[in-house]
This record gives sequence, C-alpha cells and structure tokens, in this order.
Amino acid sequence: MLHLYVHPENPQDRLIQQAAARIRAGDVIVYPADSTYAIGCQLGNKDAVERITRIRRLPDQHQYTLICRDLSEISTYAKVDNATYRLLKNHTPGLYTFILTGTSEVPKRLMHPKRKTIGIRVPTNPVCQALLEALGEPMLTTTLTLPDETTPLDDPFEIADRLEKLIDVFIDVGMGTLGETSVIDLSGDEAVVVREGLGDVSEFV
Repeated sequence: MLHLYVHPENPQDRLIQQAAARIRAGDVIVYPADSTYAIGCQLGNKDAVERITRIRRLPDQHQYTLICRDLSEISTYAKVDNATYRLLKNHTPGLYTFILTGTSEVPKRLMHPKRKTIGIRVPTNPVCQALLEALGEPMLTTTLTLPDETTPLDDPFEIADRLEKLIDVFIDVGMGTLGETSVIDLSGDEAVVVREGLGDVSEFV
C-alpha cells in the first residue's frame, strides 16, 4: 500500500498527481471526502469496483456514488431538469449526496438495478477537489464503512492497519472527519430526505 501524507488544506501537487496516476492504473484508493474517509476507484474499471464491493461486502442493490468536480460534470452522468439544476446549484459543492436518474454514461452495473439511479456529490474538501482535478473525471466512491460496522473508519492508524493488504493507496490527512453527508433523493417528482447528515435538509423537507 502506498501511504501518502497529504496536507489537509494545501495538498502537495506531486502527491496528488501520484495518486491520480495510480487510480488511472486501476488502483483502489482511500481518501478524505468532506465528511469521512471514503474508498474509491476509476469509474470504468470493473475489477477495481469489484474489489471495493468485496472489501465492503456490498449488496447487489447498493447505491453507488460518483464524486464530481462541479455541476457541469453532473449533467453528463445524471438526468437534470431545470428545477433540479437550481437545487444542485444552490447546494454544490457541499455536504450532500444527491440520488439522481443516471444517464447512459454510467455503467449499468453501478446504477441501482431497479430504479436506474446513481448517487452524485461535489465535495468542498480541497484534497478531494485537487484529486478530481488531477484525475480529470469523476471517481466512483462509497463511504469507508467495513462489514458489520455502523460507523465509517476515521482513524488513519486504524485504516492503515486494517486495510494495508486490501487497498493500493491511502491519502492520509490525519483525524478530524465530521460525520456523514445528507442524502437527498431527487429522482422522483419530489425531493426525499433519505439520510439527515451534515448538510442542512430544511429546503428539501
């Protein structure tokens, strides 16, 4: 496992470029999202996605998420009407994961098998944003919660110890994660709050 110690506010470009190159090569990475550490890989890499599925023992119905650089990138991978666009514009980047109907750009295996939805989020975290910029495309991601556990891993020492043989790259920014994002389902006629987390959900209720 490549263990990269990255500054949480001013990420070192050399280390970020190194991590992005490893993602493009098919590696599985643990990195800081806005709220907690997350595990991710290149969107189109089937083998890497399957490794994440095994690490987390995810069910077939798992709602995967794409982490995107900005609002314009979202519209490539999700169907967004005018009203939804306004909501997204007001809440991105931010502490939200939005569930939207996926487009044909999203591999079918990553969408919810019945609803054809995909999670989408735009982070505020400077390390995560730098990584996405270096990668030049969205990354498939899911919270770093291990099987039979209810809270995500947030201790770098524990992450390194438990996942050393399971992942390829760990971007370590130290402790200080906050909690989970709010999850808002915008795939239907009305917004539905699936999980109330760090993002203010009052506008969606």
